[in-house]
Amino acid sequence: MIKIAVLGHGVVGSGTVELFLKNKASIEKRAGRPIELGYILDIREFPNVPYADKFVKSVDDILSDKEVKAVAECMGGVGKAYEFTRKFLENGVSVVTSNKELVATHGAELISLAKAHGCNYKFEASVGGGIPIIRPLHHCLAANEITGVAGILNGTTNFILTKMFTEQMSFEDALKMAQELGYAEKDPTADVEGDDACRKICILASLAFGKHVYPESVHTEGISAVTKADVEYAESWGGKVKLIGRAEKLPNGKLYIMVAPSFVPTGNLLADITDVFNGIMVFGDAIDRVMFYGRGAGKFPTASAVVADIIDVVKLSGPSVSLSWADSAQDFIADCKECETALYVRADCNSLDEARESLSETFCKPVFLCRENAPANEIAFIVPKEKESVIFEKLNKLSGKISVKNTIRIFDV
Repeated sequence: MIKIAVLGHGVVGSGTVELFLKNKASIEKRAGRPIELGYILDIREFPNVPYADKFVKSVDDILSDKEVKAVAECMGGVGKAYEFTRKFLENGVSVVTSNKELVATHGAELISLAKAHGCNYKFEASVGGGIPIIRPLHHCLAANEITGVAGILNGTTNFILTKMFTEQMSFEDALKMAQELGYAEKDPTADVEGDDACRKICILASLAFGKHVYPESVHTEGISAVTKADVEYAESWGGKVKLIGRAEKLPNGKLYIMVAPSFVPTGNLLADITDVFNGIMVFGDAIDRVMFYGRGAGKFPTASAVVADIIDVVKLSGPSVSLSWADSAQDFIADCKECETALYVRADCNSLDEARESLSETFCKPVFLCRENAPANEIAFIVPKEKESVIFEKLNKLSGKISVKNTIRIFDV
């Protein structure tokens, strides 16, 4: 018999406890040994739950019990969660987590600490909720040279963009609906400004390419500047607007990584992912590409991944060899402005004919777009792929002819 503990009894923590108790018999069978829920750490009172006797308010109560072999950290943040995680790993107790911020910020350190003390640090639930993606990357796809990872990594923003496309809502109205349905927090900044997706692509890129990618090194844009006009122009072009996190290994060995709104063509599988669902594509030299799809968040989908990691660490006799990456300086991150992309541009102009003529002289075969009821002075177009810095230099030279209102990259992978 071994004991486990859960740190935090919020949405994910309570889901983890409920799922474990509900499926305890089958979980023990898969783990190959009896498992007891020993403790739940939370400073709040939960007198009406059937497992109320499991709650403790001090982490020391758990640390002092040598029968505890695995802990599920479901607290969130990088304060106490980081402090407690370090303490358990230093004591040889494996930790599993759904905490993407902690993994993205301190992953290399915590993985190394776990290995040094003969235990494991696992985080399947930190990306994609219940979608299995971490394990496939370092286990099922281990025979491949991974060349890229890209996808829709945030369900809130995908829901908002879906409503803007299917129901012609404004960003503000779609966000309000997401909040009313519980998909977005009262303060939605981490979602709509891309921070959540940034942390997730950092984790995926670190695992895929073996070097820790820190969030502050990743060019990150959210969707708050996307308008109904941009969504309509995407449709007329033959695609949809999606918030895409992507990481691609360049021929020079550097990593092209960013989070930003993108025009995704209809033929791409990511274009058809709607509402709060996530989709993650992995590119490899043997597989070409595979996609993982499902609910990227939620109480039980995320708890499913947490409990699966608990089963894994109970079964393992030592640290995982493949779930690892090295800490590093960020000199392997490419400057996205010096990488090539095709670009959508929406602008105002004094004369459509004059603007079209100037654009055709400046760019090689720009594609002009249209939408119903567009203002007379509005122009939208796609410029072909070249260095971002060069594109923006050319646009700046046309400042007397057009006034740029928004730009969105084209996702053509």
